[in-house]
Amino acid sequence: MWYNGITHASGACNPGSIPGTPTKSKNSYSMKKLYLLIIFIIILGAYLYCSYVFIYKKIDWAGLRSPDSQKIYLINNNMQSGKNLIYVALGDSLTAGVGADKYEQSFTYLLAQKIAGDNQITLKDYGLPGAKTDDLIEKLLNSAITDQPDILTLLIGVNDVHYRVGKDEFQKNYDEILRQLTAKTKAKIYLINIPYIGANDLILPPYDSYFESRAQEFNVVIKELAEKYQLKYIDLYTPTVDQFKKNGPHYSADSFHPSAEGYAVWAQIIYDQINQ
Repeated sequence: MWYNGITHASGACNPGSIPGTPTKSKNSYSMKKLYLLIIFIIILGAYLYCSYVFIYKKIDWAGLRSPDSQKIYLINNNMQSGKNLIYVALGDSLTAGVGADKYEQSFTYLLAQKIAGDNQITLKDYGLPGAKTDDLIEKLLNSAITDQPDILTLLIGVNDVHYRVGKDEFQKNYDEILRQLTAKTKAKIYLINIPYIGANDLILPPYDSYFESRAQEFNVVIKELAEKYQLKYIDLYTPTVDQFKKNGPHYSADSFHPSAEGYAVWAQIIYDQINQ
């Protein structure tokens, strides 16, 4: 009995079995994991913040402006026959032709030339850089209605996507725009969906996927409203998304707004779908 007791006591003094030693080691390992997690979160947060700010800083640094202060353009103004049609282009900087060297390179002007045929077209541009759907309602819609256009294109929503406007708010605003246009004008209205814009060296992951999914989500809204009001839906997104994810001559200096070449691509796609 006594011998066994001594043996048991000696075993209790073995350093390998000192109570608490494994717990300290485990705690140390857990603390290292926590520190690494904190460092990872800090790095990730810095990356997300900097890559987001970079998008808009680069756009600002490019210093692009609307290519012309004039807002009324005559297409085929020497034609002696045909009709005199009024075309109102309603939207944001993409409608204003930001990124082109001159307004005659914008998709709206190029489109007006294509659809003019034997007619004279008075093109009135209501493109407001930075405009969201609510800005369009507040600042542009009444003027567009007052002009009583024969033809109207609407391209709005890119800024709603980038300024994180909610889907419900976007739908409400877009619906209000169409309600007023269809009730107060007799225009042939073409709804151009939101294209993918922003080259891969400007919009880095995960923002490329985020903005893409938002544009697709809003385009579903536009398509549903086009069906509701029985208006022509122009899909600019699908035929251009692969090209406009990459940088190239279709982009201007900010890698966001199209160049003259990019707008020419858009104008042809829109024109082709108008005539389908």
